Amino acid sequence: MEKTFMEAMDFRHACKIFDETKKISNEELEYILEAGRKSCSSFGMEPWKFLVITNNELREKLKKVCWDQPQVTTCSHLVIILAAIEDVKPESGVPRKKFGRRDMPQEKYDFYLNLYAEHLKETLSTDENIYAWTSKQSYIAASNMMTAAAVRGIDSCPIEGFEKENVEKILELDTSKYQLSLVLPFGYRVNPQSEQLREKLEDIVEYIN
Repeated sequence: MEKTFMEAMDFRHACKIFDETKKISNEELEYILEAGRKSCSSFGMEPWKFLVITNNELREKLKKVCWDQPQVTTCSHLVIILAAIEDVKPESGVPRKKFGRRDMPQEKYDFYLNLYAEHLKETLSTDENIYAWTSKQSYIAASNMMTAAAVRGIDSCPIEGFEKENVEKILELDTSKYQLSLVLPFGYRVNPQSEQLREKLEDIVEYIN
């Protein structure tokens, strides 16, 4: 049964071990990935790529460089979220192509291209700076995917505990194009959810009138 948004927020938790006998259907997986695809991004660059890994041998290798966390191998589907590097550079031609998806006068088109290049001049100056920018955006997509999964009663666990360079080597990534941002397993829980602990709303919200 599909959950409401707030029910999904209550349901979602960092699942530490998944039921290996239960698999996510293709339809449900596509629903989750679509939530990532439709996520917002700065300048509409969509600076990410999602790798869906079901190969058990590969997941065993990845587990060793993800602090030996069982989620990597017990989950139904392992999603690796990559942050784009090359594609956001103006000289790649990709930003021009993405701005061109919208029907706008040439003058406005040129304005946005120039604004993009100038506004992000420092951000786009090195691959390290680009990664800091695009990996941060990829978390928007990750968050939406986790909530979408929870709506369908599917568990997840965002993992930052990994050896970045070793994961990238195992996946044979060209890090001039994409770099590892997040390891995100999806599946079905084995154990009951632990109590959700959060600060009170009034302790984290300040209204400025």
